[in-house]
Amino acid sequence: MLKKNFWKKKLNQFNKEEWEALCDRCGKCCLLKLENEDSGDIYYTNISCKLLCVKTGNCTNYKNRKKIVKDCATLSIKNIDTLNWMPKTCSYRLINEGKKLPSWHYLITGSFQDMQKQKMCVRNRVTNEKKIDMKKIQNYITDWENN
Repeated sequence: MLKKNFWKKKLNQFNKEEWEALCDRCGKCCLLKLENEDSGDIYYTNISCKLLCVKTGNCTNYKNRKKIVKDCATLSIKNIDTLNWMPKTCSYRLINEGKKLPSWHYLITGSFQDMQKQKMCVRNRVTNEKKIDMKKIQNYITDWENN
């Protein structure tokens, strides 16, 4: 059972259930990203990992994702500071930076639907990587902060 406002503590104090519950299920971490080798800038695309269900925004095989997608990152307290590609709206990133959860977060509103209405998640807004020509991936760069 989750305690009320459990997210108002440091990430290193979270138990496993709290850690998993913090995720807002936006799906942005499951998008393919491009990195400019010269500047280090990260560019998000509107292409999802092959395991992401584009209708629900959930991983279709969360338990085995690392076995299937070799470069899938397992977020932890040990690596959160090194994952500079995590979205600025990521709950883990925000809490780690000492910030509050956004007003649209399901832990605040009680609803994942509010996120979708405010276009804060990728549900029904991305294409699965299995359906695109990866040679044209640069054509799929999307500004998720202003989109």
